[in-house]
Amino acid sequence: MAVGKRVAVFGLGGTIAMGASHGGGVVPALTPEQLLAAVPGLGDVGVSLEVVDFRQVPGASVTFEDVAALFEAIRGVDVDGVVVTQGTDTIEETSYLLDLAYGGDMPVVVTGAMRNPTLAGADGPANLLAAIQVAASPEARGQGCLVVFADEIHAARRVRKTHSSSPGTFRSPNGGPLGYVVEGVARMVQRVERRAVVPFGDGGSATVAVVTAMLGDEGVLLEGLDGRVDGVVVAAFGAGHVPVSWVEPLVRLVARMPVVLASRTGAGSVLEHTYGFAGSEKDLRERGLVSAGFLDPLKARLLLRQLLGVGADAAAIRAAFQEAGR
Repeated sequence: MAVGKRVAVFGLGGTIAMGASHGGGVVPALTPEQLLAAVPGLGDVGVSLEVVDFRQVPGASVTFEDVAALFEAIRGVDVDGVVVTQGTDTIEETSYLLDLAYGGDMPVVVTGAMRNPTLAGADGPANLLAAIQVAASPEARGQGCLVVFADEIHAARRVRKTHSSSPGTFRSPNGGPLGYVVEGVARMVQRVERRAVVPFGDGGSATVAVVTAMLGDEGVLLEGLDGRVDGVVVAAFGAGHVPVSWVEPLVRLVARMPVVLASRTGAGSVLEHTYGFAGSEKDLRERGLVSAGFLDPLKARLLLRQLLGVGADAAAIRAAFQEAGR
């Protein structure tokens, strides 16, 4: 038990904070204080809590501006750890954005719920308790931003939401969880290296599109991107493959903006030189596309946006993806 530690809890809304509405369905309604009051055994943890009612929005409505403001607020607290509660729709993205911007040792833990408080077996209280225990744990220091769900501790850079409704939705396909919460104690079974920090820059309004390769797609969406976006992430087939009809449109885009090659599969890395046909990973890399490595398309989009926001050039972008995608 992390007795005597101080943890700040930031509430952003989401399923964990939802209640019944007069019009049917649930909507964000509960404050962080109300969430904490519903956690059994919280008083026995021995952690002092500071509460910040930061936002009250569904996860799908969280914006880049919200995350940037949250990051600044986190930097302004003097505590041993931070917990953020929010909607699960965007946890894998907001947590990675925070991870990219944050270079300190203090644990920043993001959690939420899949079953809202009006349902039997609501998972919010257990997730919140586990998140506080991890945020207060010395074992979690130096690991950047973490996602804690169902007593599993995930690295923000690896975690993905894999199911629309299951409480066990969050998984880390590449490497598995960093650890587990066992009898109220954070137990790390592996650790990750800290990556280079990419802060929120003055050019934070950069627009990056994600275009997914699909059977029989002729690349119509690619044709409309020039002049409308600052960068592109291709969610390619398999190990980094696209239809041959995509090659020329991609070449034209590469001449004007960074284009990153990721895999749409959900796990594994983009390859480098196994396949050599037109539209293969080898062909596309030789034409100037930047490999995302193990980063999935959503995280590749966020990294590229952050890099463009700080004015990174082509060489810096390539180097950053080489490091982050390992």
